[in-house]
Amino acid sequence: MDRTINYYNLNAKNFIENTQNADMHITQNRFLRLLDEGASILDFGCGSGRDTKYFLEKGYEVTATDGSAELCKLSSSFTGIDVKEMLFQDLDAINVYDGIWACSSILHLPKRELLPVLRKMYKALKDNGIIYISFKYGDFEGERNGRYFTDFREDDFQKFIEDMPEFIVEEQWITSDVRPGRGEEKWLNLILYKGNIC
Repeated sequence: MDRTINYYNLNAKNFIENTQNADMHITQNRFLRLLDEGASILDFGCGSGRDTKYFLEKGYEVTATDGSAELCKLSSSFTGIDVKEMLFQDLDAINVYDGIWACSSILHLPKRELLPVLRKMYKALKDNGIIYISFKYGDFEGERNGRYFTDFREDDFQKFIEDMPEFIVEEQWITSDVRPGRGEEKWLNLILYKGNIC
């Protein structure tokens, strides 16, 4: 994870140039329609701050975090709110958020670290809360282009969270990368619902 954070610290401006204007409104709105007006959202690994800004402009209460100090600084300036520098593993909120948005973020965790973080995300949600997560589509796990990635296909992810029956996969769908020239790259998008296990 240190190498991944270091990558973003060194390449923050270039990363922001490539992602800040990517049109994500279809996916953003798919997430927002499951939330009440003014709901509380955690943008978990907010990167450029693109999604935080969109949610704020729509009237939602947003908390934004990122592990990269450089991205926190630049996205704070872009969004107008204080973006907290925090590792995914340090999430300790309990029953705070209506929704957690983790767009192209927790995919940087190895599988052995991903499940404990998902459990922390579950605890951070209010009852009946939702989580949006996205992964590159495939079965690769390891370092690629200076960063760590864990990819998933639909069946693989379902098996991966078998030990977490409290999470219900509400929706899953495949999209093409919205960045210019990247349309051949596929993404697995998921919305998880915090069910109540008796």
